[in-house]
Amino acid sequence: MKKHGGMRPRDIAILLAIMMKSDAPWMMKDLAHELGISTSEVSESLHKSYVAGLINKPKRKVMLHELLEFIVYGVCYVFPQEPGAMVRGVPTAISAPPLNKLIMGSEKLVWPYAKGTERGQAIEPLYPSVVEACIDNPELQELLALVDALRVGRVRERELAKVELRKRILDGR
Repeated sequence: MKKHGGMRPRDIAILLAIMMKSDAPWMMKDLAHELGISTSEVSESLHKSYVAGLINKPKRKVMLHELLEFIVYGVCYVFPQEPGAMVRGVPTAISAPPLNKLIMGSEKLVWPYAKGTERGQAIEPLYPSVVEACIDNPELQELLALVDALRVGRVRERELAKVELRKRILDGR
């Protein structure tokens, strides 16, 4: 049996990307291309997610309740993050949709990205190529921004992020 070795941050993005596909067929190579990672990394991630109970045995269907539970209660402990230096980048957490419509604040949080349009405090993304993947996929950016709000947010921000994630993951909105 292949050793698990623990979840990695990119596993969250991979599971969310699969979840967004609903019942549409997909291939690992296409998913890898969309997310800017290798096919072998996707394969390894799916194995880890299966062992962790986050995806079914054929590795095609995300276990939505389990994924939501892991994101809401585990991500802030497993993949913590603190805002860093001021940089140019792409908005995340409370600075990106949908939370930027619910929370008015002057502080900006961004994923560092040279071609970014905003300046704010740096938040290290879950994996390096996530920013490029999100530029072409606003729905994925919203999901990952909500995950970042759990990683760095205050109590109110985390509570709003939980509600929004629940809507998107369990209710499909």
